[in-house]
Order: sequence, then C-alpha cells, then structure tokens
Amino acid sequence: MDYKERYAKWLADPSIDEETKRELRAIENDDLEIKERFYQELEFGTGGLRGIIGAGSSRLNRYTVGRATQGLANYIKEQGTAEQGVAIAYDSRHMSPEFAEISGLILAANGIHAYVYPSLRPTPMLSFAVRELGCTAGIVITASHNPPEYNGYKVYWADGAQVVAPRDKDIIAKVNAVTDFGEIREMPLDEAKAKGLFSYIGQEVDDAFDQAVLAQRQCPEIITEMAEKLKIVYTPIHGSGNLPVRRVLEQAGFKEVYVVKEQEMPDSDFTTVGYPNPEDPKVFTLAKKLAEEKDADIIVGTDPDCDRVGAMVRNNQGEFVVLTGNMMGILLTEYILSRKKESGTLPKNGAVIKTIVSTEMIRPICEKYGVEVMEVLTGFKFIGEKIKAFEESGSHTYLFGFEESYGCLPGTYARDKDAVAATLLICEMAAYYKKQGMTLYDGLQKLYGIYGCYADGVKAVTLQGLAGIEKIRSIMENFRKDVPKDFGGIPVVWARDYQSGVFTNLVTGETEKSPLPPSNVVYYVLADGTWICVRPSGTEPKLKFYIGVKADTIEAAKEKNRLLEQDIDQKAK
Repeated sequence: MDYKERYAKWLADPSIDEETKRELRAIENDDLEIKERFYQELEFGTGGLRGIIGAGSSRLNRYTVGRATQGLANYIKEQGTAEQGVAIAYDSRHMSPEFAEISGLILAANGIHAYVYPSLRPTPMLSFAVRELGCTAGIVITASHNPPEYNGYKVYWADGAQVVAPRDKDIIAKVNAVTDFGEIREMPLDEAKAKGLFSYIGQEVDDAFDQAVLAQRQCPEIITEMAEKLKIVYTPIHGSGNLPVRRVLEQAGFKEVYVVKEQEMPDSDFTTVGYPNPEDPKVFTLAKKLAEEKDADIIVGTDPDCDRVGAMVRNNQGEFVVLTGNMMGILLTEYILSRKKESGTLPKNGAVIKTIVSTEMIRPICEKYGVEVMEVLTGFKFIGEKIKAFEESGSHTYLFGFEESYGCLPGTYARDKDAVAATLLICEMAAYYKKQGMTLYDGLQKLYGIYGCYADGVKAVTLQGLAGIEKIRSIMENFRKDVPKDFGGIPVVWARDYQSGVFTNLVTGETEKSPLPPSNVVYYVLADGTWICVRPSGTEPKLKFYIGVKADTIEAAKEKNRLLEQDIDQKAK
C-alpha cells in the first residue's frame, strides 16, 4: 500500500473521528505533506513508538497509540497476567495526558486494570511504580528530549525495565496484528472507574520512590555538614523533574537550592529553549545567569521526562563549564566505589555496567577497586536486563550503570536511568569535593592525573523525513561495505559489525563473534586504542558518530578528537 492509498483509507475509515479527517482534508492538495504523513506505518519498535504528533499513519495520534495499546493488551491477556494491571505515567509534552488516559481506557476495556499517575511524573517513577504495584507492564508517554512537535510511547515489563528480546518482538507482532482501528476497544472513563479498572496512583508510591532515591546517598553526613555552604541552581527545563527533584534535595538536607523560575513550570512548547536537551549547553543560559547572581557552585538540569541530567561546574577561572555524560559517569563511578570501599560495603562481586559507546576510562577505575566492568548495547534497557540477570543468578552485585547520553542509575529500585537520583548524587559529590576545597572540575582533573587523560565525543548529523531515513541507511551500508583503512591517519585494526555479529581484525584476518545481540552498529578500534562507533539514533532522526581517545594531556586528547571529527565529516559524505 502506497502513501496515497493509506491517505484515502484513513479518510474512508468509519473508526476515525471527524476532527482528524478535517485535518487530513486540509492537506489534500499538498502531495509532499501527504507523503510525509503516510509514507509508512509508524513502527512499534523495540523501544515503543516515537514520532511527530498529528494525523497520519507515520504520526503519533490517538489511533497509532490505540493500536499499540490494543496490541499490548492482547499480548498481556495471552500471557495470563491481566489481573496484575499496568502502570502509566506521562510527561509535559503535547497530548501526553490525553495519550495516557486513552491507553488506560483501552486497557480497561480489555479487562486490565490501569494504574495512572494523576499528573506528570518522571520516567524512572514509572519504572519504580511497576515494581511497587506488582504490575505486569508499564507505559510512559514521553519523547524524552526530542523537539516539541514529538511525543512517544514506551513499554516496560514486570521487572521495571523496558521490554527486551524476545518479549519485545512478541509484543511488536501483536501490535502489527492489529490491522483495523475498529479492533481497538475503549471504555468510557466513568465506566472504567466504576468497574475498578481505572484508578490513580496515590501519594504513597511517590513517598516510597523518594525513600528509595534517598537510600542511594553514599555519605549523608557530608550533605548535613555542607548543606548551607553548597549553592545549587536547578532547572527542570519545563519538564517532570520539578517537584520530585526539589523534594528529594530538600529531604536530603540541602538548603541552598535555587530554581530557574522561567523554566519551573511545565511547558509543552519548551518556550525558553525549544530543544529541551540537557546535552545542549544553550538550555542552561538562564540557569547560568541565576548561578552568577547567587554565586552558585553547580548547575543541574533534567530533561522533560527526568531520566537524564546535565550539569555545569566552575573551572579554575571560576567559569561554568559542561560536565558531559561521560564525565559524570567517571566522577560518579569513582565516588560510589571509593565511598563504598571506605565504608567497608564494597562487595567482592561488584559490577559496573556501561554501554559500548561510553568512556573506556571506567575500566582502570574499576580495576583499581576490584570491580568488574560489563558492556551492553546502547539503550538503558540492556542495563536493566543485566540487573535482572544478576538478581536471578546471584553472580554479581550491581553498583552503578551509565551511558554517555547523560543517563545513569545508582541502585536497583528502578530499572531505567534516573535523573532524580543522579541529581542528588551529583550534588552530594559536589559537597564532598567542596569540603576538600575542590570543585567537581578539580575532581575530574585529579582523576585524569590518576587514570590517564581520556576524551570522548559524539557528533550527530540530523537527517529529517523520508530522504533522511534513506541517507542514514546509505551511510551505514557504505561504512559496512567499504571499511575505512584509517581515521585521521591512524590505521583501523578491528572492525566490529554488531549487525552481522562478526568482528574482523584487519591486520591478521582473524574474526570473533559478537557477544551482544544484533544491532545496527559499526565500531572501529584503531592502532593506538582510539575507538569510533557509528549508529543511527533510536529516538531521533540522527546518525551518531562516537569517538573515544586517550593522550598524555587532556588538551592533546581533545585536539585528537577534533581531528578525527574532521576526518569523519569527509568519510560520511
């Protein structure tokens, strides 16, 4: 079926409401717009749905959300776990409350109790609620840090983690089997409540989450001692972190917390930033202004669904500089392990988990503390999968997990990255260093002196629409077929193709089998230990290039990184 046929089918479908059809009739003379909205069915992938909001088969709307929920309901009923119910959360994006309610009413119509948060909540609170309420699954309505026109739909299973193989494929098959919108069942809200199939999650779950986060503190006494000396500026960037982050910081004992008022309240258009990504230093413009006024030590900001946190700290000149996701991962790993060792609570079978595109500096840190490093594919669900495996086998004790894209989890109370706990620990760590007369920037420089100077970077190329999808596919195919002999003049030694599962040594010709599941990723290890990874983003229309280098000084490492980026620009054309 081509895009014109899909367009005509939607207009003729009696299951689709008149308002949606009016939106579609308004574009009847715009062939390009029709093509963009109907060139494909919005695919329910391994992470759920994500797309631009609007009418059309390739857009996110009540029908594409409804189809996903009906498919999930069919799967749950087949599993025989409908009586456990499903927890639902949502963030501050356009249509998030509506999509959450629609999902709950479809579940109710299928005899599955929907436990819905009464207002916006962070994604990690959904992960926690699934476990706390004993649900069979969870849904969170969010597009994370995507631009305002996007929203998304993510599915979690009973362990609190996003669904992984083979369950993800089984759910996808059930969603794809819903071929007619008339198959989607939905119950009126009053009826669902009266039948006990739709209820709101109570304050007691929020309280339990707060206590689980507070339990992640490594040195509560440091916070008590430095509570009035450390000045913190926080911005929720118009998202769901505002109340839980402030609540936890207050309960932990921090006294000098200043919130960016212009970004305090939910705003679906993210008016002050446009693109609400804490990886982008521009989102901290207002926070930096407030930090200078208050003479703050640290700036922290959480993305709309509060699963990722960005931070800025003062350097030796007193200027605010960015801590990247890798830098925060380095600092937090060292802090958690060193505090546990000092307190005598560091287990002999401890493990830290990182993604394949995260910094290699973690390895010497963990080696020092006798902790094993494990590597997973990009996506926090794979870290959640490891935690579950540890609990089932008893083989390892989970200590910390992180990914370079500003996400981490310090405990097992949730199974997705948590910016509430991350913000608390970053501030506690800042208090720890301030007590020693140091900033987090100083702390990072000290670690470079101990473990070596690592610099990690990521270059993202945005490629929108149908043409962008084809361009990304073409570039990935070229990198696979014509393996570069070098990057920046440094020979490639290993070419790892995670899709085929074959790792090839270009010098010796030997091959190895990938230890990880298939994924659309290519990864190159160079002769000097530098690594470069190429993969399409799973959440945005972007192709991402990751670089990891080590040098004698951090300046030399950054320069090496810069030169490699230039070479990548040429190779990716």
